[in-house]
Amino acid sequence: MANSLLSKMGAMRLSPAAVYIQSMRTTTSKHWDPKFKKLRALKFMKFKLPDHNEDISAMSPERIRQKMKERGLLPPRPWMERPFYISATGGVFEPYVPPEGDGKASVISTTRAKQTVELLEKKSKSMMAIRKIKSYEEEFETKQFPELAQKIYIAAHESLVNGDKKSLRLYVTEKAYPEFRHNSYLKTIRWRFLDSLEPPRIVHARCTDIVSKENIFGQVTVRFHTRQQLAVYDRFGRLIHGSEILAKDVLEYVVFEKHLSNMYGTWRVHDKIIPDWAPPKEPSKLTRCKPDPVPEPEAKEEETPAIADK
Repeated sequence: MANSLLSKMGAMRLSPAAVYIQSMRTTTSKHWDPKFKKLRALKFMKFKLPDHNEDISAMSPERIRQKMKERGLLPPRPWMERPFYISATGGVFEPYVPPEGDGKASVISTTRAKQTVELLEKKSKSMMAIRKIKSYEEEFETKQFPELAQKIYIAAHESLVNGDKKSLRLYVTEKAYPEFRHNSYLKTIRWRFLDSLEPPRIVHARCTDIVSKENIFGQVTVRFHTRQQLAVYDRFGRLIHGSEILAKDVLEYVVFEKHLSNMYGTWRVHDKIIPDWAPPKEPSKLTRCKPDPVPEPEAKEEETPAIADK
């Protein structure tokens, strides 16, 4: 009996059905495919953490480069400030104060006497500034410069009249350019320089440095007493200012500036000084829309039959 039981149990173990039976896993945390066994082993990667307390100053440049390559960092770029160029100043330093009543008959007044005394005191500063300008520009002459300034003045206004922006930048600084072009859009300008009532002359000169002591600018104020014609037309061809027939006497104090430190610098129109005692400008003849006509009042009803009877 025992032998029969053992023979039956052995037959059950060696049955072909028992060879292909596999136990099923109940957990789903691990992948059943054995080819991912190596990837499961590499699930946790070991890498070296950077040492933030490491002294970089004691390292050599090659060692620093090696460390940055290990961390995947780019080398720092050297800090370089963006260079900028100052071709003109933003205003007039120590502007010239014209004497009261200049260009007219000599008027004896206390204010003009004070101004003449102040001009004599400031004359020494102008002489020092002219000497400074001559140290940078050997060909500068106080007697010849007013003629050059007058040519620049005429060329700048002719460029504005012709609408030539490129040539205007050659005779006008960056400060004066928007002032020249202001309110000239869609307008026709007719300007003529007739003659000089008095020869132009230098009345004021100053020098100053900007940002550094080597960057020096020079400003020279020239007095012009001339006769000119000016007429301005709007976009419809209507005259809004001046006249092409009448000539007027014009007294102006024009400031010319040059970048003395720049060997290629030129004298250009920078600003115009308008004294306090100057008469106000004539208002422009602006055109406006014609107002609608006012309707006339209607006649009363009582008067209409009487008028009909007559």
